[in-house]
Amino acid sequence: MPVVLISLIIGVLIVFYFYLTQKNQYWQKHGVPCADGALPGFGNMLRVFSMQMTLAECFRKIYRDNMNRSMIGFYKFTSPSLIVFEPELVKKVLQTNFASFSKNLIDMDPALDPLLSHNPFVNTGDKWLAGRKRLTYAFSSMRLKILLESVKSVCTVLDNYVDNKLSKVGKIEVELKDLFSRYTAQVVAAAAFGVDGFCFDDEKKDISFRKTGQAIFKPSTRNKIMFALLFLVPWLNKIVKMSFVPKHVDHFFRTLVADLMEQRRKDGIPRNDFLHLMTELERIEGDKFDVELLASLAMSFFFDGYETSSTVMSSVGFQLASHPKVQEKLREEVMTVLDKYDGAITYEGLKEMTYMDQVLNESQRLMPAGPILFKQCTEECELRGSDGLVCRVKPGTEVFIPVFALQEDPRFWKDPEVFDPERFGPDRKYSIEKFVFLPFGEGPRICVGMRMALIQMKAGLAAILRKYSLELSPKTQVPLKMIPGTILPTPKGGLWVFLQRL
Repeated sequence: MPVVLISLIIGVLIVFYFYLTQKNQYWQKHGVPCADGALPGFGNMLRVFSMQMTLAECFRKIYRDNMNRSMIGFYKFTSPSLIVFEPELVKKVLQTNFASFSKNLIDMDPALDPLLSHNPFVNTGDKWLAGRKRLTYAFSSMRLKILLESVKSVCTVLDNYVDNKLSKVGKIEVELKDLFSRYTAQVVAAAAFGVDGFCFDDEKKDISFRKTGQAIFKPSTRNKIMFALLFLVPWLNKIVKMSFVPKHVDHFFRTLVADLMEQRRKDGIPRNDFLHLMTELERIEGDKFDVELLASLAMSFFFDGYETSSTVMSSVGFQLASHPKVQEKLREEVMTVLDKYDGAITYEGLKEMTYMDQVLNESQRLMPAGPILFKQCTEECELRGSDGLVCRVKPGTEVFIPVFALQEDPRFWKDPEVFDPERFGPDRKYSIEKFVFLPFGEGPRICVGMRMALIQMKAGLAAILRKYSLELSPKTQVPLKMIPGTILPTPKGGLWVFLQRL
């Protein structure tokens, strides 16, 4: 190779290096401290990008290294981004200054993911308001009682599944995510569509709703790449053009919703599911919804109801198996409430299971399904910390809230590493600092499906606890370590327990 060409290549590389280095001067120029270890081109993301740690663990380290600050800059590759630590700043981002941070970070290309692009989680403005309004209609107290009827039928299927497994042996070993993802996928099939999801029938596993969910969420090479394209380098997907939802899943939802809605409009028979509620809403609004919109709303129900809920239920099951006294106390509450309602799972009974709420809250504190909240500034806004730090956040700047780190900060939680549901008891829960416990987010964009999620989780856990005990299996790797590159926290090796009849 000629010397001149070699010199030219070296010169270009040097110029490129200094260009990348200059990119890492943004926060210094704006008077905001920056997280240590930013590298040219990678910023603070090398270990996340190389799948050595999860994004939540990366933010946790930055948080712990800078706990005396109200906020800190960091670099998501070459993009200057901001992490807010102080609860008052979290409140400003999620609630007080919502107009400046109304946009969630994730963008969906309608050409690649037409159904997901209508999801209220990724939408803004009028589209977000319209989608949220329709989901809010479905999840009102009156209509949740309707949906609960479908959930109860799945609780019976769950009970029969476990009972059959135990019919030949005294104790079985199960992986909690496997068990509860069957349950939540079956709930979605029943409560959203009014169909059998075949999630507890292994002979029909290839056509089950659970398999559809696994295509999107199960740790795999494809899904790890999709995680990187969604959360780390979204600009690259403009070149790669990879859809988040596989085409066969998109087709599945469109076809299912189109066929079912045509049937519902014709027969007018009331059913205990989401699609029936949408036919009601059509009549109220006097407008027929197009298939793409309905399929998108149904997919939102699926996303929120399947993976997130099964992740939380798995965490609860792990904690109950690890803490027998808590398990027994919760079982006593479940049995007392069920006896009051003649053994039936009811909407009123689930609301009365207040210790169940405490256990759910404490499990979500230690392992939140959403360990980070992602926002993007849309209108310039000043954030002023109690330590004197001031940041003029520019439109387009990504702002992150480290939920996982906030929920284990010893300044807000006594003995934060200890599983203690009593911290959410009636005499202590009101002393918890605002905006440091965010399992469903907060502000105008708080999870619209929160109450539906709680109903299905409480019902499923009650169905297990009333008849079976949980004991931790040695196969569970304690302390838990999460698999990098997954959208929701996924423990390595799974969460294994022994189940046996009481």
